[in-house]
Amino acid sequence: MKRMCVCIVVLLLSRAGAFAGERGAARGETTFLIRCDDAGMCHAVNRALREVIATGMPVSVSVMFACPWYREAVALLRGHDQVSVGVHLTLNAEWKNYRWGPVTGRCAVPTLVDSEGYFFPSRAELFAHAPDTVEVERELRAQVVRALHTGLRIDYLDYHMSAAVSTPAFRRVVERLARQYGLGISRYFGEEDLDGWYAVPPSAKKDTLLARAAVVEGGPPRLLVFHVGLTGTEMDALEDLNSFGLKEMSAHREAELRALTSPEFRQLIEAKRVKLRTYADLKASVGVEGMKRPAGD
Repeated sequence: MKRMCVCIVVLLLSRAGAFAGERGAARGETTFLIRCDDAGMCHAVNRALREVIATGMPVSVSVMFACPWYREAVALLRGHDQVSVGVHLTLNAEWKNYRWGPVTGRCAVPTLVDSEGYFFPSRAELFAHAPDTVEVERELRAQVVRALHTGLRIDYLDYHMSAAVSTPAFRRVVERLARQYGLGISRYFGEEDLDGWYAVPPSAKKDTLLARAAVVEGGPPRLLVFHVGLTGTEMDALEDLNSFGLKEMSAHREAELRALTSPEFRQLIEAKRVKLRTYADLKASVGVEGMKRPAGD
Protein backbone atom coordinates (compact mmCIF):
# COMPACT_ATOMS: atom_id res chain seq x y z
CA MET A 1 0.00 0.00 0.00
CA LYS A 2 2.83 2.37 0.91
CA ARG A 3 4.57 1.65 -2.42
CA MET A 4 1.32 2.36 -4.30
CA CYS A 5 0.97 5.74 -2.56
CA VAL A 6 4.55 6.67 -3.49
CA CYS A 7 3.88 5.76 -7.13
CA ILE A 8 0.75 7.90 -7.19
CA VAL A 9 2.63 10.88 -5.79
CA VAL A 10 5.41 10.46 -8.39
CA LEU A 11 2.84 10.24 -11.18
CA LEU A 12 1.07 13.41 -10.04
CA LEU A 13 4.34 15.31 -9.83
CA SER A 14 5.41 14.20 -13.31
CA ARG A 15 2.08 15.23 -14.79
CA ALA A 16 2.43 18.67 -13.20
CA GLY A 17 5.53 19.09 -15.38
CA ALA A 18 9.11 20.06 -14.79
CA PHE A 19 8.06 23.62 -14.07
CA ALA A 20 6.56 22.68 -10.70
CA GLY A 21 8.76 23.78 -7.84
CA GLU A 22 10.79 26.17 -9.99
CA ARG A 23 9.18 29.34 -8.72
CA GLY A 24 11.60 30.37 -6.03
CA ALA A 25 14.82 32.18 -6.83
CA ALA A 26 18.00 32.75 -4.85
CA ARG A 27 20.53 35.47 -5.41
CA GLY A 28 22.66 34.79 -8.48
CA GLU A 29 20.07 32.58 -10.16
CA THR A 30 18.48 33.37 -13.50
CA THR A 31 14.82 34.31 -13.13
CA PHE A 32 12.20 34.68 -15.84
CA LEU A 33 8.80 36.29 -15.35
CA ILE A 34 6.51 35.34 -18.24
CA ARG A 35 3.58 37.71 -18.82
CA CYS A 36 0.86 36.94 -21.36
CA ASP A 37 -1.17 39.99 -22.35
CA ASP A 38 -4.65 40.61 -23.79
CA ALA A 39 -6.58 37.80 -22.10
CA GLY A 40 -10.29 38.35 -22.69
CA MET A 41 -9.72 40.33 -25.89
CA CYS A 42 -11.29 37.63 -28.02
CA HIS A 43 -12.00 33.90 -28.08
CA ALA A 44 -8.87 33.05 -30.08
CA VAL A 45 -6.61 34.68 -27.48
CA ASN A 46 -8.38 32.82 -24.68
CA ARG A 47 -7.99 29.50 -26.50
CA ALA A 48 -4.27 30.15 -26.88
CA LEU A 49 -3.95 31.01 -23.19
CA ARG A 50 -5.61 27.71 -22.36
CA GLU A 51 -2.67 25.99 -24.09
CA VAL A 52 -0.17 28.07 -22.11
CA ILE A 53 -1.86 27.25 -18.81
CA ALA A 54 -1.95 23.55 -19.69
CA THR A 55 1.87 23.45 -19.76
CA GLY A 56 1.96 24.03 -16.01
CA MET A 57 4.35 26.97 -16.40
CA PRO A 58 4.08 29.64 -13.72
CA VAL A 59 2.87 32.62 -15.74
CA SER A 60 1.27 36.01 -15.19
CA VAL A 61 -1.81 36.66 -17.31
CA SER A 62 -3.10 40.19 -17.91
CA VAL A 63 -6.85 40.39 -18.53
CA MET A 64 -8.61 43.15 -20.45
CA PHE A 65 -11.71 43.52 -18.29
CA ALA A 66 -13.19 46.08 -20.68
CA CYS A 67 -13.40 43.52 -23.51
CA PRO A 68 -16.36 41.30 -24.43
CA TRP A 69 -14.57 37.99 -23.85
CA TYR A 70 -13.27 38.70 -20.35
CA ARG A 71 -15.82 36.36 -18.74
CA GLU A 72 -14.45 33.41 -20.67
CA ALA A 73 -10.94 34.36 -19.59
CA VAL A 74 -12.07 34.46 -15.96
CA ALA A 75 -13.57 30.98 -16.27
CA LEU A 76 -10.42 29.43 -17.72
CA LEU A 77 -8.19 31.11 -15.11
CA ARG A 78 -10.04 29.68 -12.13
CA GLY A 79 -8.30 26.96 -10.18
CA HIS A 80 -4.78 27.42 -11.54
CA ASP A 81 -2.53 28.33 -8.64
CA GLN A 82 0.54 28.70 -10.89
CA VAL A 83 -1.13 31.60 -12.72
CA SER A 84 -0.98 35.15 -11.40
CA VAL A 85 -3.79 37.36 -12.73
CA GLY A 86 -3.45 41.04 -13.49
CA VAL A 87 -5.62 43.84 -14.87
CA HIS A 88 -4.50 44.98 -18.31
CA LEU A 89 -5.67 48.57 -17.86
CA THR A 90 -7.30 49.58 -21.12
CA LEU A 91 -7.87 52.99 -22.70
CA ASN A 92 -7.61 52.00 -26.38
CA ALA A 93 -9.49 49.76 -28.81
CA GLU A 94 -7.23 49.32 -31.81
CA TRP A 95 -8.94 46.85 -34.15
CA LYS A 96 -10.94 47.70 -37.25
CA ASN A 97 -14.54 46.44 -36.98
CA TYR A 98 -13.95 45.10 -33.46
CA ARG A 99 -14.08 47.78 -30.80
CA TRP A 100 -14.85 48.09 -27.10
CA GLY A 101 -15.60 50.95 -24.78
CA PRO A 102 -15.43 51.90 -21.12
CA VAL A 103 -16.72 49.80 -18.26
CA THR A 104 -18.24 52.96 -16.81
CA GLY A 105 -20.24 53.71 -19.98
CA ARG A 106 -19.67 56.45 -22.53
CA CYS A 107 -21.57 59.15 -20.62
CA ALA A 108 -19.36 58.79 -17.55
CA VAL A 109 -16.09 59.35 -19.44
CA PRO A 110 -16.90 61.44 -22.55
CA THR A 111 -13.31 62.58 -23.16
CA LEU A 112 -12.11 58.98 -23.47
CA VAL A 113 -14.44 57.86 -26.28
CA ASP A 114 -15.23 58.59 -29.91
CA SER A 115 -18.61 59.58 -31.32
CA GLU A 116 -19.81 55.96 -31.14
CA GLY A 117 -18.76 55.46 -27.54
CA TYR A 118 -15.65 53.34 -28.23
CA PHE A 119 -12.14 53.91 -26.97
CA PHE A 120 -9.86 55.57 -29.51
CA PRO A 121 -7.62 53.19 -31.48
CA SER A 122 -4.36 55.00 -30.71
CA ARG A 123 -2.77 56.99 -27.94
CA ALA A 124 -2.35 59.91 -30.37
CA GLU A 125 -6.09 60.07 -30.98
CA LEU A 126 -6.81 59.73 -27.27
CA PHE A 127 -4.59 62.70 -26.43
CA ALA A 128 -5.89 64.71 -29.36
CA HIS A 129 -9.22 64.74 -27.50
CA ALA A 130 -7.76 66.08 -24.23
CA PRO A 131 -8.57 63.17 -21.89
CA ASP A 132 -9.65 64.25 -18.42
CA THR A 133 -7.50 62.66 -15.72
CA VAL A 134 -10.52 62.43 -13.41
CA GLU A 135 -12.30 60.39 -16.06
CA VAL A 136 -9.22 58.22 -16.54
CA GLU A 137 -9.20 57.38 -12.83
CA ARG A 138 -12.94 56.71 -12.87
CA GLU A 139 -12.61 54.24 -15.74
CA LEU A 140 -9.46 52.48 -14.57
CA ARG A 141 -10.94 52.09 -11.10
CA ALA A 142 -14.06 50.53 -12.63
CA GLN A 143 -11.88 48.01 -14.48
CA VAL A 144 -10.07 47.08 -11.26
CA VAL A 145 -13.34 46.75 -9.34
CA ARG A 146 -14.81 44.56 -12.08
CA ALA A 147 -11.74 42.33 -11.85
CA LEU A 148 -11.99 42.04 -8.06
CA HIS A 149 -15.69 41.21 -8.27
CA THR A 150 -14.94 38.11 -10.37
CA GLY A 151 -13.55 36.38 -7.30
CA LEU A 152 -10.16 35.77 -8.92
CA ARG A 153 -7.08 36.63 -6.91
CA ILE A 154 -5.85 39.80 -8.60
CA ASP A 155 -2.14 40.41 -8.07
CA TYR A 156 -1.03 43.27 -10.28
CA LEU A 157 -1.77 46.03 -12.78
CA ASP A 158 -0.26 46.67 -16.17
CA TYR A 159 -1.30 48.75 -19.16
CA HIS A 160 -2.52 48.06 -22.67
CA MET A 161 -0.46 49.98 -25.25
CA SER A 162 1.06 51.87 -22.27
CA ALA A 163 -1.74 54.46 -22.46
CA ALA A 164 -2.49 54.33 -18.75
CA VAL A 165 1.07 55.39 -17.86
CA SER A 166 1.78 57.68 -20.79
CA THR A 167 1.68 60.91 -18.75
CA PRO A 168 2.89 61.63 -15.20
CA ALA A 169 -0.69 62.34 -14.12
CA PHE A 170 -1.96 59.04 -15.55
CA ARG A 171 0.90 57.14 -13.92
CA ARG A 172 0.00 58.65 -10.55
CA VAL A 173 -3.54 57.35 -11.05
CA VAL A 174 -2.23 53.81 -11.62
CA GLU A 175 0.02 54.05 -8.57
CA ARG A 176 -2.85 55.33 -6.45
CA LEU A 177 -5.09 52.44 -7.51
CA ALA A 178 -2.32 49.94 -6.77
CA ARG A 179 -1.88 51.34 -3.26
CA GLN A 180 -5.60 51.44 -2.55
CA TYR A 181 -6.25 47.86 -3.64
CA GLY A 182 -2.94 46.32 -2.54
CA LEU A 183 -1.82 45.41 -6.04
CA GLY A 184 1.57 45.20 -7.70
CA ILE A 185 2.46 47.07 -10.88
CA SER A 186 4.32 45.43 -13.73
CA ARG A 187 7.91 46.72 -14.07
CA TYR A 188 7.86 48.12 -10.50
CA PHE A 189 9.76 45.15 -9.00
CA GLY A 190 13.10 45.78 -10.70
CA GLU A 191 12.35 43.56 -13.70
CA GLU A 192 14.30 44.07 -16.89
CA ASP A 193 12.64 43.43 -20.24
CA LEU A 194 13.88 40.49 -22.27
CA ASP A 195 12.37 40.99 -25.72
CA GLY A 196 13.15 41.14 -29.40
CA TRP A 197 10.69 38.62 -30.88
CA TYR A 198 7.57 40.78 -31.18
CA ALA A 199 8.23 42.28 -34.62
CA VAL A 200 10.35 39.56 -36.23
CA PRO A 201 8.68 37.37 -38.88
CA PRO A 202 6.55 34.57 -37.42
CA SER A 203 8.99 31.97 -38.74
CA ALA A 204 11.81 33.55 -36.69
CA LYS A 205 10.01 33.97 -33.36
CA LYS A 206 11.07 30.72 -31.72
CA ASP A 207 14.72 31.00 -32.73
CA THR A 208 14.81 34.63 -31.57
CA LEU A 209 13.28 33.75 -28.21
CA LEU A 210 15.74 30.91 -27.69
CA ALA A 211 18.72 33.03 -28.69
CA ARG A 212 17.73 35.91 -26.43
CA ALA A 213 16.98 33.64 -23.47
CA ALA A 214 20.12 31.55 -23.84
CA VAL A 215 22.55 34.38 -23.05
CA VAL A 216 20.91 35.52 -19.81
CA GLU A 217 22.92 34.71 -16.71
CA GLY A 218 21.81 35.87 -13.26
CA GLY A 219 20.90 39.47 -12.56
CA PRO A 220 17.42 40.92 -11.98
CA PRO A 221 14.24 39.09 -13.00
CA ARG A 222 13.75 39.21 -16.77
CA LEU A 223 10.26 40.09 -17.96
CA LEU A 224 9.20 38.20 -21.10
CA VAL A 225 5.96 39.59 -22.59
CA PHE A 226 3.94 37.50 -25.04
CA HIS A 227 0.88 38.20 -27.16
CA VAL A 228 -0.54 34.79 -27.98
CA GLY A 229 -3.47 33.77 -30.15
CA LEU A 230 -4.66 31.19 -32.65
CA THR A 231 -5.08 31.71 -36.36
CA GLY A 232 -8.58 31.22 -37.71
CA THR A 233 -11.53 33.18 -39.06
CA GLU A 234 -11.91 35.28 -35.91
CA MET A 235 -8.33 36.45 -35.43
CA ASP A 236 -7.48 36.53 -39.14
CA ALA A 237 -10.19 39.19 -39.59
CA LEU A 238 -8.64 41.60 -37.10
CA GLU A 239 -6.77 44.55 -38.58
CA ASP A 240 -4.82 46.99 -36.43
CA LEU A 241 -5.85 50.59 -37.10
CA ASN A 242 -2.44 51.84 -35.97
CA SER A 243 0.14 52.35 -38.71
CA PHE A 244 2.73 50.54 -36.61
CA GLY A 245 0.49 47.49 -36.14
CA LEU A 246 1.81 44.16 -37.35
CA LYS A 247 0.45 42.77 -40.60
CA GLU A 248 -0.75 39.16 -40.49
CA MET A 249 -1.19 39.69 -36.79
CA SER A 250 -2.85 36.33 -36.18
CA ALA A 251 0.19 34.52 -37.58
CA HIS A 252 2.44 36.53 -35.27
CA ARG A 253 0.35 35.65 -32.25
CA GLU A 254 0.23 31.94 -33.00
CA ALA A 255 3.98 31.94 -33.60
CA GLU A 256 4.51 33.49 -30.15
CA LEU A 257 2.30 30.79 -28.65
CA ARG A 258 4.28 28.04 -30.38
CA ALA A 259 7.59 29.57 -29.29
CA LEU A 260 6.52 29.92 -25.68
CA THR A 261 5.11 26.39 -25.43
CA SER A 262 7.84 24.74 -27.52
CA PRO A 263 9.83 21.77 -26.18
CA GLU A 264 13.01 23.71 -27.00
CA PHE A 265 12.07 26.60 -24.69
CA ARG A 266 11.17 24.19 -21.92
CA GLN A 267 14.47 22.37 -22.38
CA LEU A 268 16.38 25.66 -22.23
CA ILE A 269 14.69 26.55 -18.95
CA GLU A 270 15.56 23.17 -17.49
CA ALA A 271 19.14 23.16 -18.81
CA LYS A 272 19.88 26.65 -17.49
CA ARG A 273 17.98 25.94 -14.24
CA VAL A 274 15.97 29.09 -14.80
CA LYS A 275 13.53 29.94 -12.02
CA LEU A 276 10.08 30.93 -13.23
CA ARG A 277 8.30 33.46 -11.07
CA THR A 278 5.03 35.37 -11.23
CA TYR A 279 3.78 38.68 -9.90
CA ALA A 280 2.18 36.77 -7.04
CA ASP A 281 5.68 35.56 -6.11
CA LEU A 282 7.14 39.07 -6.36
CA LYS A 283 4.35 40.50 -4.24
CA ALA A 284 5.05 37.87 -1.59
CA SER A 285 8.83 38.34 -1.57
CA VAL A 286 9.16 42.09 -2.17
CA GLY A 287 5.76 43.38 -1.09
CA VAL A 288 3.85 46.22 -2.67
CA GLU A 289 5.59 48.55 -0.27
CA GLY A 290 8.88 47.55 -1.91
CA MET A 291 7.81 48.61 -5.40
CA LYS A 292 9.73 51.39 -7.15
CA ARG A 293 8.75 53.45 -10.16
CA PRO A 294 10.94 52.49 -13.14
CA ALA A 295 13.90 54.81 -13.62
CA GLY A 296 13.15 57.61 -16.05
CA ASP A 297 9.34 57.34 -15.74
